Amino acid sequence: MIEAFEYNSLPSRVVFGYDTLKSVVDEAHKLGMHRPLVLTTPGSANKGALIANMFGERCAGLYSKAQMHTPVEITEHALENFFNLKADGTVAIGGGSTIGLGKALALQTDCPQIVIPTTYAGSEMTPYLGQTKAGVKTTLTSMKVLPETVIYDVSLTFSLSAHLSAASGLNAIAHAVEALYARGTNPVVRLMAVEGISTLYRALPQIVADAENKDGRSGALYGAWLCSSVQGQVPTALHHKLCHAIGGAFDLPHADTHANILPHVVAYNSRAAATAIELLGGALEASDPAKALFALNQELKIQTSLQDLGMPEHGIEVIVSETMNKPYWNPRPMNRIAIEKLLRRAWSGEHPQFDDDQ
Repeated sequence: MIEAFEYNSLPSRVVFGYDTLKSVVDEAHKLGMHRPLVLTTPGSANKGALIANMFGERCAGLYSKAQMHTPVEITEHALENFFNLKADGTVAIGGGSTIGLGKALALQTDCPQIVIPTTYAGSEMTPYLGQTKAGVKTTLTSMKVLPETVIYDVSLTFSLSAHLSAASGLNAIAHAVEALYARGTNPVVRLMAVEGISTLYRALPQIVADAENKDGRSGALYGAWLCSSVQGQVPTALHHKLCHAIGGAFDLPHADTHANILPHVVAYNSRAAATAIELLGGALEASDPAKALFALNQELKIQTSLQDLGMPEHGIEVIVSETMNKPYWNPRPMNRIAIEKLLRRAWSGEHPQFDDDQ
């Protein structure tokens, strides 16, 4: 018997394929966008200039100062530019930093958004916005920040380095892993999550071995879309709570932090979410998904130590306190002793394991 469930499809338009970037002007017109502001990070300003040229005189301008973790002061500066340039929408090209800025502007202006992801991190399909102020990252949920149109152009991902491909791909997998056991999950979400995880699990080693592998690039972007889609339909849990706290407090690389923490959270939840972990094991073709994810990090040469990513040892207690003071729902209740052990292993680069401290 199929379990009773509720499913709400998020109202985003997706354009997927090769060379789909050429559709951006038409997609803007469909949204009634006549003076878009193009958004990028400093390192992707050349991609932003290409899009601005496609719009010609109709482009309001290019803002290329997006930063990781969406600092509020950057959003305020971009918002000033948005109004001064009389923009009526945004086109964001890049990864989570740029997409986050676009979402922050949409929250303030309710303007339409087009997003063109160039990594696999996946925030483009979610109604979530994480913002950082004074070293604290907070997350909100609002349909105002969900992009109206997402253009996936596989050809744009070939320039993504092996490391960024791997880290952002693991970040996407993390979204789908939490969706398997999230509060309010359902059979449709789990179906998409398993497909997204298994597709990325096959594609990422192909990309690391050969950055020009077309099957790997196409599969990774498809898997990233699936993983981000399911994240947008269910709440997040312990994994995202830890990553948001670490990123906000210590400005660690976003995707690498997710990749580092994921195996340890899977081990933490392994008994409380047994059915979800069994599905995850099927997607990874592994009897112990936590160890399989840790091994995947090693295979993809992703840093498995928070210490080596730049987090100081005293940060363990900082993150434990932040997590316990403002806990997220999680299938296994948040236990201070077990979470401290989890973080200590992640900090030192040890293998994940379950701690029975309840």
